[in-house]
Amino acid sequence: MASTAVLNAVQRLRGVAIRTPMLTSPAADALLGRRVWVKAENLQRTGSFKLRGAYNAVACLDENRRAAGVIAASSGNHAHALALAAHLHQVSATVVIPADAPAAKREAIEALGARIVSYDRRRHRRDEIVHRIALRDGSVIVPSANDPMVVAGAGTVGWEMLQEVHDLAAIVVPVGGGGLAAGVALAAAGQGVKVIGVEPEAADDTFQSLRAGHLVPIPPPTTVADGLGHTQPAGLPFEINRRLLSGVITVPEQAIGEAMAYLWRHYRSAAEPSGAVAFAGLLHAAHRLPEGPVGVVFSGGNVDWPAYRSLLDIALERTEGNSDATAASVLR
Repeated sequence: MASTAVLNAVQRLRGVAIRTPMLTSPAADALLGRRVWVKAENLQRTGSFKLRGAYNAVACLDENRRAAGVIAASSGNHAHALALAAHLHQVSATVVIPADAPAAKREAIEALGARIVSYDRRRHRRDEIVHRIALRDGSVIVPSANDPMVVAGAGTVGWEMLQEVHDLAAIVVPVGGGGLAAGVALAAAGQGVKVIGVEPEAADDTFQSLRAGHLVPIPPPTTVADGLGHTQPAGLPFEINRRLLSGVITVPEQAIGEAMAYLWRHYRSAAEPSGAVAFAGLLHAAHRLPEGPVGVVFSGGNVDWPAYRSLLDIALERTEGNSDATAASVLR
């Protein structure tokens, strides 16, 4: 049974978060020889799963703390989600995001009235900026992953998947800070479902940390999956993932673009690179999954169209003339 925290989050999110659909494709089922269910969190409010955790965390604050306003650092999606959560609770929000964050994410955040503070990924430490502003303004920090209520809110993704499909053998999730993986693992605990994380090879901090048994920092990574470019896992999710996650698959950059193309071709869904990483893991390492139906978290679709079209063109050009080559080329 899912943890109490996840079940409580399910109740708080009723009428706020969309219960996103589970998509299927005969082509994917035939290619992989199993039923594949894709949880379309790109259709969630704010375009990613992040609203679940951000709203749950803000809702759990007492009124006095919440009235002081909230602040967070994010590559973009958590910032957008926090901006909406703050707007729904009628409190102020400040978000610290990279200067190179996609314009679509920045514009969506500004439309909700949140204040944006930009930083250089390679020169500045975003957490230091957040703590300095929070100390000055008295605002409450709502981390993108390292918070029990954020993790619990993210876990509602897994709870919904298991409510809809009762015979899943595995759920495949993207891993950045680790909050989504940890939440889904809590939702699936004790139900005989393996939860497997996927990271870009270039940003394999969780893979390295799980292998070492402790947090392992890596240099600032360069990956097209900007939302997963962490230098080390968040502490709380890591402790959960160390206990409950069945493993982590790493995927090359090419596989991420090809997964985006496959999602477009067979599901007619536009995925941001971070959102397609779990699907890339499924295609890249299907042999590592247990037999039986598999659920995949398609975690977000917030991508700048020029960048999306460029990545899609490259992937489609590599596989032109064979509608199944996009996946087959990355299967081992």
